[in-house]
Amino acid sequence: MDTMKVHWRKSSRSSEQGDMCVELALVAGSVAVRDSKDPDGPALMMSRRSFGRLAAALKNV
Repeated sequence: MDTMKVHWRKSSRSSEQGDMCVELALVAGSVAVRDSKDPDGPALMMSRRSFGRLAAALKNV
């Protein structure tokens, strides 16, 4: 995946101080997740269904 060609969106929950910096992108029906402080680093790819489950689980933490 060429991370330069996708539209990354920073999470509204990301801190302005840089504590939690998560970005998401929709890529070919999947969701990519990366650390915005390391844009050239790895990105996790998961199905939309898996991402939905992850997001739901994180809301309960």
